Amino acid sequence: MRFPRPDGVEELSAAMAACADDRDSAAWQELLHVLRTADHAAPGAAGLRPPPDAGPSTDPAADPTAGPTADPAADPAAGPAADPAADRTAGPSDRAARAAAWHRLAGELSALALRDTATRDALTHWLRRHGPPPPPPQQPPASPAPTSNVISGDAVLEGPVVQARSVSGGIHFHQPAPAPPPPPRPPVPRQLPYLTASFVGREDDRRALDALRAARPAGAPQVLVVSGLPGVGKTTLAVRWLHEQADGFPDGQLYADLGGHTAEETGPRDGGGPASPGTVLEGFLVALGVSAVPVGTAQRAALWRSVTAGLRLAVLLDNAFTAAQVRPLLLGSPAGLTVVTSRNSLTGLRVDGASLHRLEGLPTRSAVELLAVGGGDRVARESAAAHEVVRLCGRLPLTVGLASAQLALRPHRPVAALAESLSRGQGALGSLRIDGEAVMRTALDLSYALLPADAAVLYRRMGLLPTDRHDLPMLAAVTNDGSDGSDGSDGEDTAVDTAVDALVEANLLEETGPETHRFHDLVLPHARRLGEQHEDPAHRAAVLRRYVDWCLVTAGAAELVLTPSHRLPGHDVHAPGVAPAPLAGPEEALAWLDTHRNGLMGAVRHCADAGWDTSCWRLVDLMWPLFLRLRPSAMWLEAHRLGLDAARRCGSREGEGRMLTSGAIGLRDAGEYEEAGEWYGWALAKAVEDGDVRQQAQAVSGLGHIRLQTGRPAEARDHFREALRLREAVGYRRGAALSRRRLGQTALALGELTEAAEQLRRAHDELTALDETYEATRVRALLGHVLCRDGRDAEGVPLLRDALAAFRSGDARSEHWEGRCLEWLGRSAEAHGDTAGAARLYAGALELARRLDPADAERLEDRLRHL
Repeated sequence: MRFPRPDGVEELSAAMAACADDRDSAAWQELLHVLRTADHAAPGAAGLRPPPDAGPSTDPAADPTAGPTADPAADPAAGPAADPAADRTAGPSDRAARAAAWHRLAGELSALALRDTATRDALTHWLRRHGPPPPPPQQPPASPAPTSNVISGDAVLEGPVVQARSVSGGIHFHQPAPAPPPPPRPPVPRQLPYLTASFVGREDDRRALDALRAARPAGAPQVLVVSGLPGVGKTTLAVRWLHEQADGFPDGQLYADLGGHTAEETGPRDGGGPASPGTVLEGFLVALGVSAVPVGTAQRAALWRSVTAGLRLAVLLDNAFTAAQVRPLLLGSPAGLTVVTSRNSLTGLRVDGASLHRLEGLPTRSAVELLAVGGGDRVARESAAAHEVVRLCGRLPLTVGLASAQLALRPHRPVAALAESLSRGQGALGSLRIDGEAVMRTALDLSYALLPADAAVLYRRMGLLPTDRHDLPMLAAVTNDGSDGSDGSDGEDTAVDTAVDALVEANLLEETGPETHRFHDLVLPHARRLGEQHEDPAHRAAVLRRYVDWCLVTAGAAELVLTPSHRLPGHDVHAPGVAPAPLAGPEEALAWLDTHRNGLMGAVRHCADAGWDTSCWRLVDLMWPLFLRLRPSAMWLEAHRLGLDAARRCGSREGEGRMLTSGAIGLRDAGEYEEAGEWYGWALAKAVEDGDVRQQAQAVSGLGHIRLQTGRPAEARDHFREALRLREAVGYRRGAALSRRRLGQTALALGELTEAAEQLRRAHDELTALDETYEATRVRALLGHVLCRDGRDAEGVPLLRDALAAFRSGDARSEHWEGRCLEWLGRSAEAHGDTAGAARLYAGALELARRLDPADAERLEDRLRHL
């Protein structure tokens, strides 16, 4: 019974008019769904609404999807508004008008069905279920007797009857058999899991999903994918959000667990593997009242799209494995919504118009709130320990929730004790369990088991590296063992790129920038454990050797770009088979040092532990631009202490001297003046013993700087003058200019502003002539400050502003000196009564100081308080 057919308009008109007699029947409710399907195909067409005389179900308040209906008073063809089901005694003209209205609607639907497949399928399906039965085979009519009226036994008489002549023969009246009651309509499915009581935070994520929902394209079904690590709370967020959206889906909310977290090799769903689309479709169709479900998946998918074509329905597909598993389950209605959660990103669904939202760990405040569910007042009392527990749990709702449960189980256990426990051994991965199972580690094991072979190898080897940042040039260098004759210089190495894509798709690796990635805090120890278990000692040593070599050659390239005069003569960096990361200019070089600072420090520590002493002190020495420009105080001291020990173990006199003088600068800047003086003293004695004049001058200058910072400027001047003499004696022009800078600072401390300006101008000119951009910019900033102190702001402020711009980008970039320029400009503004301007400048300097130097931050906070 395919629709439309030549007699389809009459058949459809009669069937619709008949089902309107019982507005509570399943036929009438399904007819409304058919009309909504047609309305989506021809939005706004008033002729596709039930006639006004069809009963209350056409009221927009009763049918939220219905648009405006035709006004019978405005359309004479619509006929009177009397209800045909209620007024059986209406005259022929009334019945004709109602029939005309239904006939007109049937004609509109028939015309639309010719060009719209969804409307045609919906009408065909409805007529099969609720249309009139096919007529019986017709028999030749019996010839009546010419003298009598014959009324056959199945005739029905209604309305006025005229008896014109006599009636003869046997007359029988039969009541028609009552129609069978309509089957009960299935309840509207509301299958979403229950809401968890411990849901916290996620306001930003819920707003993000709201925005994606609002931005859906008109006329197309919408798909939202929520992805993230196991335990990050994907299902909980999706369930909560869909419960909040329930009013927008009056036709129901369906749910299916697709079992994507189980290994692909486990087979069908009943054996523990991912759910098949056919099985899920069967459950969905049954929930929507379909009694005869086809056997094949393709047929089920087609029927699913037909049944849902006019429905406002929400579907949650939880724990999806692949885009192919999801695709047959997508709705066929533009009014519907499919939400998919997965540990994989399912980027393949983008071709189906899906929007992706990656879920991160909880904000720290929300994670602490979740910890307090089980920890109670202890969490507030031990705030620092609570924050440490949250950090060790990676701010994942699963692990934080398990930690909270441990606190609830042991109400007298301090939070600090839990933090201590999680920091040892297997950490949160192995310590937090449900029914004896380390659920987080098990979940990551399953994700790892699904990786392609190349990606699994890369995952293990990345776990061995002592870094928190990974980029493609590094991974190409680490994975290249030289067996193919390559030097690993191709940053676009196809195999590495493909393996990285697989890790990102699995949400085991997070992209943080162009070609730069990181592991989540809980994923990194998992990858490291697998690397230690599955990579033999020789492979582990080779991977780490290549990583250290890559750090050496790239740090060496950065040093030549940023501080070329710092390179020790005869100490060029060579690492056969390992190419440095490409660095296009000073900004990229400094950005690389900044991004990889923790990885560089990890390489230093590994060299110290492995006994690679020469590599240890050489890497520390090559990191000088990082220490000079970015001022990471704790790292500066640790690196130089390790480097000094390594240089002494391997007997490198040059290495020992460099570690002493460079390390003493870090100690001095950290306020460790006594230890800094000891290091400078050792460096001076060693330089004198070796006859190294340049190193003598460096140590003498350092001792002078300590005296300057400890309030002894007259003694400092003597040291700086001696350093200047030594440097000029050996023709070290750059060093001499730096000594003049120190003499200018000393004159400033003594209040000799004219002398200070003279020394700084000469130093600036000499450094500029040597193309020492960074050092010349530092001197320019100092000169601007001196001139402002001398009341010559018209000269000094432009110099400070020029230096500030240079420190913010380019060859001279330095956050430390950016902060100093802001503070000095603030002092000038404050001296001239510009309180608002001074406050703005001090606030900018304070923001930088909080990251770089607590002492500077304290001083700036005091200045702001006293404005």
